[in-house]
Amino acid sequence: MQPLSAPQEISSGSAGRRAASAPVMAAVALGVVLVAGAGILWAQYGTAVFFEMIAAGFSACF
Repeated sequence: MQPLSAPQEISSGSAGRRAASAPVMAAVALGVVLVAGAGILWAQYGTAVFFEMIAAGFSACF
């Protein structure tokens, strides 16, 4: 008697997805840390410091 479906090989696609998602998760974690740090500094020093830093950056570039 023949089986109804042929045996299929298990692909290594899921392992590749896990390996590819590790750098993505690391980048997301770094982004969250940077945004949280900026929020903490904003709360501590106020908006004036950030606007002055942005203005100084623009004046240095242009």
